[in-house]
Amino acid sequence: MSAEQAVKILLVDDRKEDLLSMEVLLSNPNYIFYKANSGREALRILLKDADFAIILIDVQMPQLNGYETTALIRESEKLKSIPIIFLTANNDKPNHVFAGYQTGAVDYMIKPVVPEILRAKVVVFADLYRKTKELFIQRQKLLVLNKELEERSEELARSNSDLEKFAYVASHDMQEPLRTIVSYIELIQKKISGSVDEEMKQYMDFVVHAGYRMRELITGLLEYSKVDKEQKPFEKVSCEDVLKEVIENLHSSIDDNNVTIISDVLPEINANHIRMVQLFQNLISNAIKFKGDNKPQVKISCKKREGYYLFSIEDNGIGINPDYKDKIFEIFRRLYPIGKYLGSGIGLAISKKIVESYKGKIWVESKPGKGSTFYFTIPDGAMAFSEENINNPITPKL
Repeated sequence: MSAEQAVKILLVDDRKEDLLSMEVLLSNPNYIFYKANSGREALRILLKDADFAIILIDVQMPQLNGYETTALIRESEKLKSIPIIFLTANNDKPNHVFAGYQTGAVDYMIKPVVPEILRAKVVVFADLYRKTKELFIQRQKLLVLNKELEERSEELARSNSDLEKFAYVASHDMQEPLRTIVSYIELIQKKISGSVDEEMKQYMDFVVHAGYRMRELITGLLEYSKVDKEQKPFEKVSCEDVLKEVIENLHSSIDDNNVTIISDVLPEINANHIRMVQLFQNLISNAIKFKGDNKPQVKISCKKREGYYLFSIEDNGIGINPDYKDKIFEIFRRLYPIGKYLGSGIGLAISKKIVESYKGKIWVESKPGKGSTFYFTIPDGAMAFSEENINNPITPKL
């Protein structure tokens, strides 16, 4: 063991031969002994260095006896936790032993001591000292790591906030010039429609469609950035009313695709009505978009769990490869080539952000050709505003 790892033991006795005998008795390469032949000298040593595993002190000493020295040690904030064992040849009466414990000693031994017992007691306190020191070092390291994590978390939060502000401003400010570009291209198309060949018309169509596509992406990005930006107070929201509104909004798509919508009785929750409409509409329109060969069917269910509601939106569509079940919630993530299915690739990312704004979770279970079921959790009214729920997102149980 290195000198840094060895523990220091303070021996205090006015008799040099007793100091020497204690050092020999306790001899161990893992110990470093400091010797004081009076209470005053012991205090001087401790004022310079308080890092001792244990103090062995004689009771009967001139000027400052063991009790008085211990009492002074216990007054010091730095020294009061060091274990002290009294050693005495004469003061073995109960009142003397009691006085020793009363001053703060952890043990009281009568000379001549039994070597094996004294060594065993010192070993216990030396091990306790090492473990305490190791725990202290680990705690300091953890404090440093926690501080670094907090700083990085704050930096990341600032970065995310700046990015969201940029996305909001950029997407908002880009809409008008893009709208102008598309409008003028459409005017040019009409003006030259009879004087250009089919290839030129096709090129113009590509430009217009690219403009529409860009406008759709910008609109989606603006909606995505608004989820955190527009934090409105929660209110009682009827999910039955939300579903009715979504079905009305999607009635053309539902009728055109001959979709059957089935729903359980849905609860009232603490939420934001507009965001819940957006969430349901994103997930139901997604189910309709990726329909399979069978007659499309979408089933909306809700189960009450302890502290939250578990919603599910199940379809019988084309399904999703399990390898992509997490990636589909990433912004602008598309599983199919542009043009095969309409959309900006932002809807599920917005849905995830809405659910997480309630400290809920969203995920999908699916197999290719077997349909998909999207699950999400929303805290119930009793938990929606609790600090515990804010700091600890709900772990759902199916």
